[in-house]
Amino acid sequence: MTVVGPFGVSVRDQALEADLQTGLTAVEAGLVEATKSDVPFLNDTAQHLVRAGGKRFRPLLVMLAAQFADPHAPGVVPSAVVVELTHLATLYHDDVMDEAEVRRGVPSANARWDNSVAVLTGDFLFSRASAIVAGLGPEAVRIQAEAFERLVTGQILETAGPRPGDDPVDHHLEVIAGKTGSLIAVSGRFGALLSGADEATVHTLTQFGERIGVAFQLADDVLDITGDPHESGKTPGTDLREGIDTLTVLRLRQQAAEGGSPEDRALVELLDSDLSDDARHAEALAGLRVHPTLASARADALRYAASAREALAPLPEIPAKAALAGLCDAVADRTV
Repeated sequence: MTVVGPFGVSVRDQALEADLQTGLTAVEAGLVEATKSDVPFLNDTAQHLVRAGGKRFRPLLVMLAAQFADPHAPGVVPSAVVVELTHLATLYHDDVMDEAEVRRGVPSANARWDNSVAVLTGDFLFSRASAIVAGLGPEAVRIQAEAFERLVTGQILETAGPRPGDDPVDHHLEVIAGKTGSLIAVSGRFGALLSGADEATVHTLTQFGERIGVAFQLADDVLDITGDPHESGKTPGTDLREGIDTLTVLRLRQQAAEGGSPEDRALVELLDSDLSDDARHAEALAGLRVHPTLASARADALRYAASAREALAPLPEIPAKAALAGLCDAVADRTV
């Protein structure tokens, strides 16, 4: 058994391992090339997060999806670069919105420079992704545009919050499907489509990507509460400090409103206080780490990971299918 890539997918086939390593190396070179600029300052800001590394989850999914047809087709690596560039661009923008100070173990772009630089650098990466996807044909451009629309809509829904009468948990899942699931779904779709897979396989891998994307984000939400900053590269409790309610908090609020304990209501009151205060922030994190709704959020992440595994059923029994199933386990393990 071999572990490939920072995300830690297990591969038991030497040929698949070699293909993945070769593909991911090509993607890394493509990312560096795509973020080069004749303007030295822009070159530095655009490559800031590329050089910081990352899980490269989306390119890995592209490479695995391509295994169901021709993994060496000319559009596979460029499409993987496109999805990762798009993801990186959103990180620059997210860090401005969240006022984050750390990203991937290094100072965020907005912390190192300022918000304007971070936003414009994100825009630059979006433009480079658009230029590359234009070379992949009209269908790829349409897919990327639709995903980008879903991604932005998800962010707007999160910013606006649920409407009166909406279920906050359902709203949160809709946000996640847009912000995270959309681009991961495209990763599976691009890998299958651009490798020449049949329509049914493209559909299956798109559905898998959507479901594993939601599971991935739900696990990430758990890590925002439980994570070690030295391992995750992010500051724990960023969502809390910004007043963003993840699934753990949403379920806590429901429980407190529906006859929860005095301790539940006290924790909600603490969450609604000024968490810019470090002591209150630490107290809130400590309270959530031992609250039963954290276990409930973990269970939701596991449920979506199991659903993603079920989506793989129609695919042929090749090593890439086993590796995709291993991704479900890896996402679930992040919640432990």
